[in-house]
Amino acid sequence: MEKNPVKTEELVAADNEGNGGWGDDDPSVFILQTSGKFEGEFQITNGYGSVMAPKVMREHWSTFIVEEDFKFIASNGLNAVRIPVGWWIASDPTPPKPYVGGSLQVLDNAFLWARKYKLKVIIDLHAAHGCQNPNERSANRDGTIEWGKTDDTIQQTVAVIDFLKARYAKNPSLYAVELINEPQAPEVTLDMIKKFYKAGYNAVRKHSPTAYVVMSNRLGPVDPTELLSFASGLKGSVIDVNHYSLFSDMFNNMSVQQNLDYVNTNRSAQLNTITQSNGPLTFVGCFPFFILFIMLYNTL
Repeated sequence: MEKNPVKTEELVAADNEGNGGWGDDDPSVFILQTSGKFEGEFQITNGYGSVMAPKVMREHWSTFIVEEDFKFIASNGLNAVRIPVGWWIASDPTPPKPYVGGSLQVLDNAFLWARKYKLKVIIDLHAAHGCQNPNERSANRDGTIEWGKTDDTIQQTVAVIDFLKARYAKNPSLYAVELINEPQAPEVTLDMIKKFYKAGYNAVRKHSPTAYVVMSNRLGPVDPTELLSFASGLKGSVIDVNHYSLFSDMFNNMSVQQNLDYVNTNRSAQLNTITQSNGPLTFVGCFPFFILFIMLYNTL
């Protein structure tokens, strides 16, 4: 496994450009492990440190997605945006270290832009406390999955959902809340995720009877229909499914039209297997050559 540039509280971070040989001009008495690039917000903020991390994050927030992007989305006929957030946003402006304050204001700005350009917003809890998958998008420290192993992490995550829904419940742009993004199987069990989804659903409903509640299918070799009967009993529930083509070589030599044809045939057939008349809606997250944040496959 590729080593990540993170450290525990017992380790010391150091700059070292030496090669370890006899001619090394920057030697060390320690056995060093050179890390690669930073991946995910924990590694970025932890790696840059308390001085540089705020500058790096604020530069990113102010330039990566701007008002002009919302205008572009609306002008091209799309009607919603899906915005990923991390659990520490509920502690803004003073989140626990190493995270940097300021993300809540960025989300507030996004809601202002969405309202201006008549877009709906899907808030997506992309990184849960303890990490629900081993990937950088969950702000993972070192590839371990701690989320759901104790009730504390579930309760902390429900508290974040409650915070977000309370803050934006009366905002006309709020369309849906995704309770958690891509929990990893088998580490996250089906019973565990159902328990959380029920609690998260109730947290949303406490503030809104109409907002959609999105529940992500688990990543891994699981039955894609495993949430259907559970979600069918929850009004306004949506199941999030991701069909990744990015990681399959078979799509590398396909033209744009061939990719579209594959979506219209194969992907449509796959979606038909996980939809039911009068059942939950299906939210389609990822397509072969772009990220589609706003498609609802509605069979009602």
